Amino acid sequence: MKTHNIVIVEDHILLSQAISVLVNSFANFNVLYLCKNGKELTTKLKTPKNIPEIVLMDVNMPIMNGIETTQYLKENYPEIKVIALSVEEDEDIIIKMLKAGAKGYLLKDVEKNILEIALNEVISNGYYHTKDVSNILINTLHEDSNNSKNKLKEREIEFIKYVCTELTYKEIADKMFLSPKTIDGYRDSLFLKLQVKNRIGLVIYAIKNKIFKV
Repeated sequence: MKTHNIVIVEDHILLSQAISVLVNSFANFNVLYLCKNGKELTTKLKTPKNIPEIVLMDVNMPIMNGIETTQYLKENYPEIKVIALSVEEDEDIIIKMLKAGAKGYLLKDVEKNILEIALNEVISNGYYHTKDVSNILINTLHEDSNNSKNKLKEREIEFIKYVCTELTYKEIADKMFLSPKTIDGYRDSLFLKLQVKNRIGLVIYAIKNKIFKV
């Protein structure tokens, strides 16, 4: 008997239908319905029987995109878990989805077994991270949070706060009245000091250590 209800939000109908067939082939998972955009989903959710456990969410959609929709769900239906399923590999997009409340981020060319694992992990543990994101989390979890915070200079903390926004590194340089080269130095120094590999790692560190509040 299938016990976990899934909704797919994807504006490409053929792809949405293909994902639906795939998810329905997994044990204990059932696709409730498909939506073409976030607006359609928010309308459907007004009926209690239409509330799923997990939403597989595309990022780029018309009317109401994946980031906006994920944020809406976080605020209005916090019990619904979102897994981003996107073609977007851009670091900033991934950061925005994680900040909006996504519990996982997968690319659309993901292997069938990984998608099934992700669904089961989100049901049982509340989240699923790919190898890259997992490595970032492992690095930050093994640090002493207080010591790490104490090692940070005031300007480094200011930089990290800006990293958690939508600003580009060049725009951060302008805000801090520094040259782009100096900002690159801050970034590379913090990667080394905090043992993270990219901007996502800095954001996760900032959230964990209450430097930035979601």
